[in-house]
Amino acid sequence: MGTCLQCNTRNVLISDRMGFCAECIRRDFSGIWPRIKKVHDESRKPYNLPLQAPHTPGGISCGLCMHECRMGEGEAGYCGLRKARQGRIEGGRPHEGNLSFMHDPLPTNCVADFVCPGGTGRGYPEYAYMQGPERGYCNLAVFYRACGFNCLYCQNHHFKLYTASPGRISSKQLAAAADSRTSCICYFGGDPGPQILHAIKTSSLARKQAGDRIMRICWETNGSMNAGFLRRMYDLSLDSGGCIKFDLKAWTESVHYALCGVSNQRTLENFSILAGWAGARKNPPLLIASTLLVPGYVDREEISGLAKFISSLDPDIPYSLLAFYPSFVLRDLPVTGRSQAERCLEAARRAGLKHVHLGNEHLLR
Repeated sequence: MGTCLQCNTRNVLISDRMGFCAECIRRDFSGIWPRIKKVHDESRKPYNLPLQAPHTPGGISCGLCMHECRMGEGEAGYCGLRKARQGRIEGGRPHEGNLSFMHDPLPTNCVADFVCPGGTGRGYPEYAYMQGPERGYCNLAVFYRACGFNCLYCQNHHFKLYTASPGRISSKQLAAAADSRTSCICYFGGDPGPQILHAIKTSSLARKQAGDRIMRICWETNGSMNAGFLRRMYDLSLDSGGCIKFDLKAWTESVHYALCGVSNQRTLENFSILAGWAGARKNPPLLIASTLLVPGYVDREEISGLAKFISSLDPDIPYSLLAFYPSFVLRDLPVTGRSQAERCLEAARRAGLKHVHLGNEHLLR
């Protein structure tokens, strides 16, 4: 609990690092954004990440995500990975992956575990090895060390230490790691967006290598990639029985800016496009949404807005609400309270969504 610097309301649930309550962020954003922007800037400086997306006249255009960075010689894009060197872009190319990976036994703590083939057996026998959880199989979990967002509560923020490192794992090497006990590959991070070319190449190689074996391709993303890549992602997931998981951080653009440093408009646009295609395969579901319940900021109002948006596209889209654990800049916030989670769960259901799930429930207090 603290005092909002804008409205002077006391004993309101806020982060002292942020300094402002959700209501003021929604109501008076233009006036307080410069001070919140400084918090974002200070969080990026220790990792030598650009404080804003470069748009240098005559620079090289990246075009992978919403930032549309144009980089002069030696400049890095907002993600910190893509750099202009001698007339070309280094980093995030198909043959150079800046990542870590592991074989995660199924069922696992996946956002989509409550509806995916690996956790439930949905789609058996075409997309799943078993009628229930795929015990004995694993997920090749690929953690990409770059991101186009700057979430102040990032649960995996340590990846920023390695973003500027050269990519050392080729798509061929990564695909070879998908052995006979691997039933799915999931790209997350960070975010797969800055390295989408590597992920697409890896997926094509892994599926070819698997032959007639099940090899689902899944994505967990903030959804800010260039819309031109959506079809490639969609085709890979649709054909393989995989899914695309969008992390919808907040509904109100101002709250999204405050928490993540960027707009959510590209994310919502891309989600709408995929929702229009997702009806091609209902079981297992192709498109899944999730939101982290950040205390004091991602409240019932934010969840209600997101849920109504999702429901207007397709009420059958599964939606997972995730409990928050304090991390990175917002480590002074508490874990998600059970009362907050229940209010948000009710709001999502009232919006008309048919498949709402509460994840990380063990964290609730």
